[in-house]
Amino acid sequence: MSEKNQQQIQIKAQDDVLKGNYANAVQTTHTQEEFVLDFMNIFSWQKLGVLSSRVILSPGHMKRLVTSLAANIKKYEEQFGEIQAQPSQGFDQGFGFQTDDK
Repeated sequence: MSEKNQQQIQIKAQDDVLKGNYANAVQTTHTQEEFVLDFMNIFSWQKLGVLSSRVILSPGHMKRLVTSLAANIKKYEEQFGEIQAQPSQGFDQGFGFQTDDK
Protein backbone atom coordinates (compact mmCIF):
# COMPACT_ATOMS: atom_id res chain seq x y z
CA MET A 1 0.00 0.00 0.00
CA SER A 2 1.44 3.37 -0.92
CA GLU A 3 1.92 6.08 1.69
CA LYS A 4 -0.80 8.17 0.02
CA ASN A 5 -3.34 5.39 0.64
CA GLN A 6 -2.38 4.68 4.25
CA GLN A 7 -5.11 5.49 6.73
CA GLN A 8 -4.31 7.21 10.03
CA ILE A 9 -5.89 5.51 13.04
CA GLN A 10 -6.00 7.29 16.36
CA ILE A 11 -5.51 4.89 19.26
CA LYS A 12 -6.93 5.86 22.65
CA ALA A 13 -5.67 4.27 25.85
CA GLN A 14 -6.74 4.68 29.44
CA ASP A 15 -4.09 5.70 31.98
CA ASP A 16 -4.09 2.29 33.69
CA VAL A 17 -3.28 0.63 30.35
CA LEU A 18 -0.50 3.12 29.55
CA LYS A 19 1.40 2.29 32.74
CA GLY A 20 2.05 -1.22 31.40
CA ASN A 21 2.47 -4.52 33.22
CA TYR A 22 5.66 -6.22 34.36
CA ALA A 23 6.04 -9.96 33.85
CA ASN A 24 8.83 -12.36 34.79
CA ALA A 25 7.13 -15.39 33.26
CA VAL A 26 4.94 -16.24 30.29
CA GLN A 27 2.94 -19.31 29.37
CA THR A 28 1.98 -19.77 25.73
CA THR A 29 -0.79 -22.09 24.63
CA HIS A 30 -2.71 -22.46 21.41
CA THR A 31 -5.66 -23.97 19.65
CA GLN A 32 -6.19 -24.15 15.90
CA GLU A 33 -7.87 -20.72 16.01
CA GLU A 34 -5.79 -18.73 18.49
CA PHE A 35 -2.64 -18.31 20.58
CA VAL A 36 -2.94 -17.34 24.25
CA LEU A 37 -0.07 -15.53 26.00
CA ASP A 38 -0.45 -15.44 29.79
CA PHE A 39 2.04 -12.99 31.31
CA MET A 40 2.66 -13.60 35.01
CA ASN A 41 4.63 -12.52 38.01
CA ILE A 42 5.97 -15.56 39.81
CA PHE A 43 7.20 -15.16 43.39
CA SER A 44 8.99 -18.50 43.80
CA TRP A 45 10.01 -17.87 47.41
CA GLN A 46 6.30 -17.55 48.27
CA LYS A 47 5.18 -20.29 45.85
CA LEU A 48 2.74 -17.73 44.45
CA GLY A 49 2.02 -16.41 40.99
CA VAL A 50 -0.25 -13.67 39.68
CA LEU A 51 -1.58 -13.38 36.14
CA SER A 52 -0.85 -9.81 35.09
CA SER A 53 -2.09 -9.90 31.50
CA ARG A 54 -3.61 -12.28 28.95
CA VAL A 55 -3.18 -11.57 25.24
CA ILE A 56 -5.11 -13.63 22.68
CA LEU A 57 -3.93 -13.55 19.05
CA SER A 58 -4.93 -15.18 15.78
CA PRO A 59 -2.23 -17.43 14.27
CA GLY A 60 -1.49 -14.79 11.60
CA HIS A 61 -1.09 -12.04 14.20
CA MET A 62 1.11 -14.32 16.32
CA LYS A 63 3.44 -14.99 13.39
CA ARG A 64 3.67 -11.24 12.65
CA LEU A 65 4.39 -10.59 16.35
CA VAL A 66 7.22 -13.16 16.39
CA THR A 67 8.68 -11.64 13.20
CA SER A 68 8.44 -8.12 14.67
CA LEU A 69 10.06 -9.21 17.95
CA ALA A 70 12.94 -10.91 16.10
CA ALA A 71 13.51 -7.76 14.00
CA ASN A 72 13.49 -5.56 17.09
CA ILE A 73 15.90 -7.82 18.97
CA LYS A 74 18.25 -7.67 15.97
CA LYS A 75 18.09 -3.85 15.94
CA TYR A 76 18.62 -3.72 19.72
CA GLU A 77 21.67 -5.99 19.53
CA GLU A 78 23.13 -3.96 16.66
CA GLN A 79 22.89 -0.86 18.84
CA PHE A 80 23.69 -2.23 22.31
CA GLY A 81 25.40 -5.58 21.77
CA GLU A 82 24.26 -9.16 22.06
CA ILE A 83 21.68 -9.93 24.74
CA GLN A 84 23.00 -12.58 27.11
CA ALA A 85 19.87 -14.52 28.05
CA GLN A 86 20.36 -16.04 31.48
CA PRO A 87 18.52 -19.19 32.54
CA SER A 88 15.38 -18.52 34.55
CA GLN A 89 16.20 -18.60 38.25
CA GLY A 90 13.90 -20.06 40.86
CA PHE A 91 11.41 -21.42 38.35
CA ASP A 92 11.75 -25.15 38.84
CA GLN A 93 8.12 -25.85 37.92
CA GLY A 94 8.47 -25.09 34.21
CA PHE A 95 7.58 -21.42 34.56
CA GLY A 96 9.50 -18.44 33.29
CA PHE A 97 10.47 -17.38 29.80
CA GLN A 98 11.48 -20.74 28.38
CA THR A 99 11.46 -22.55 25.06
CA ASP A 100 11.00 -26.21 24.25
CA ASP A 101 14.34 -26.45 22.44
CA LYS A 102 16.49 -27.29 25.47
